[in-house]
Amino acid sequence: MKIFTTTIEVSTTRHREIVDITSQARSQVRASGVETGTCSLYAQGATAALMVQENDDPNICDDVLDCLQRLVPAGQWKHDRIDGNGDAHIQAGIVGPSEVIPIRKGDLALSTWQNVFVCDFDGPRRSRKILVTIMGE
Repeated sequence: MKIFTTTIEVSTTRHREIVDITSQARSQVRASGVETGTCSLYAQGATAALMVQENDDPNICDDVLDCLQRLVPAGQWKHDRIDGNGDAHIQAGIVGPSEVIPIRKGDLALSTWQNVFVCDFDGPRRSRKILVTIMGE
């Protein structure tokens, strides 16, 4: 079994932003040489998350951000007394820091309408790091 590890880095330009990293993840799968296995992605940072989501309608990402802001509004959390980003921590926890995607025929086994996205709930950031672990044959 092969094990391949690397890092994907993205930058964000807005306070709350969702960035498509599918092409970077696919490039790493190709570089790994794994034909069948899994690609594990993990977002470092307590205010970042990962999700597999619709890739065709750009409004989906805005809808996700709007939904999370309604569920977890800014400015009313105990953590805000420390650095004012309690909502970002809670939103990141709801979405979650990781995704595991099957690899089939040397590619991510995403459906036609799925891509992989990094969610930054406390940007902008010069660098959000996504740890990549690819395992398989």
